[in-house]
Amino acid sequence: MVNNKLWWAIVVAVGVLGYWVGDWQGYSRSQNDVKKAQEVAAQKAAEDAAKAANPFKATNPLEGVESNPFEEAKKVLNPFN
Repeated sequence: MVNNKLWWAIVVAVGVLGYWVGDWQGYSRSQNDVKKAQEVAAQKAAEDAAKAANPFKATNPLEGVESNPFEEAKKVLNPFN
């Protein structure tokens, strides 16, 4: 009977110790993952800000738009065309 209780006590102690060690390792691993994610986000934000601040890397909103105001005025003002 005493031997049976001793085994149960050992099993419970190993279970509690395993849970505590696993929780401790998981917490430190998750902290490292959060730090890495924050560093990546900061680097991406810095690159995006640098691209936005550089006028030569920004896209031209009028690229591909073809418009000649003189042709439009000619069509409106010349009734013979």
